[in-house]
Amino acid sequence: QVHVVESGGGLVQAGGSLRLSCAASGITFSRYGMGWFRQAPGKEREFVAAIGSSGGRTSYADSVKGRFTISRDNARNTVYLQMNSLKPEDTAVYHCAAAFWGGGSSDPLVYNYWGQGTQVTVSS
Repeated sequence: QVHVVESGGGLVQAGGSLRLSCAASGITFSRYGMGWFRQAPGKEREFVAAIGSSGGRTSYADSVKGRFTISRDNARNTVYLQMNSLKPEDTAVYHCAAAFWGGGSSDPLVYNYWGQGTQVTVSS
């Protein structure tokens, strides 16, 4: 059985930082591309960042480029999202997802497994 579990969300002031973690089990983690997506109230889900199976390739949405960093630790079956210089518009539920296609992708349809999400709230 596959489990994808996010943690690390919370309430932070604008300009602050948070680090999200996503632990996956039940899959050969080192073969999976991983991604972060977010969904704000009343808005559609949007791509945030993705990382290839080896960690050598990353991609970011323009809205977070230069502020967020995705990384992974295959020994711990965990992917991270370091979020700096947070803005109120970053407020959303952040979801982690795992894709059998190991390249990492901004397309949510590529992803096979999703977590329940963790709430990030940025106050102004």
